Amino acid sequence: MKIKDSVVFITGANRGLGLAFAKAALAAGARKVYGAARDPGSIDLPGVTSVALDVTQPAQIEAAVRACGDVTVLVNNAGISRGSSSLGSPDAVANARAEFETNFFGLWAVTQAFAPVLAANGGGGVINVLSALTWTTFPSVATYSATKSAAWSLSNGLRNELAGQGTQVTSLHVGYMDTDMTAHIQGLPKASPDDVARQALAGLEAGQAEVLADETSRQLKQGLSSATPPYASVPQAA
Repeated sequence: MKIKDSVVFITGANRGLGLAFAKAALAAGARKVYGAARDPGSIDLPGVTSVALDVTQPAQIEAAVRACGDVTVLVNNAGISRGSSSLGSPDAVANARAEFETNFFGLWAVTQAFAPVLAANGGGGVINVLSALTWTTFPSVATYSATKSAAWSLSNGLRNELAGQGTQVTSLHVGYMDTDMTAHIQGLPKASPDDVARQALAGLEAGQAEVLADETSRQLKQGLSSATPPYASVPQAA
């Protein structure tokens, strides 16, 4: 499929990678770009139609689908991180539940709701924003990593199920990016959100199942078949 003349719907589009996706889609010639966020007033990029959407709220998802029936590309970008370990906090389970509601169940619900729209408009494509932490973890992001691993498995299942209607599903993996989520992390290289968004859209156009947008994600994916895969090592806390 082509991004040029497509209609792109992006969750979490008000900042960071979501905003970069909106810019990249416009630059690639998308006919229309919907930017979804819990506060639609926070989206002020010219050329983007703002949509109110909290991906954990079924009624808002249904309203978005009714209002945006011309979508051909869905970008599941909305995500949260509570910075939680698995055992080190009494709030760990609550933090994980919140992260799963957005990062896993929200992605699932939005894709399920828009799947008939994509089918009616010729198939189109879905980009699921995952992470290099799909394949490894640190104590400070253990629950977040669990959500991304689960979302990877979900994405692979969605790819199989949506293939019959001609919908391409591309998973995006990337390590640290220069966004608000990683602003507290210093001294480590961070990818440009603009570059990552361009890579993801190009990967969707090329029919790629996965886009590994930086060296970190490429090394981790390659290491899955090694004698000591990345998820089996004990990394230092980030």
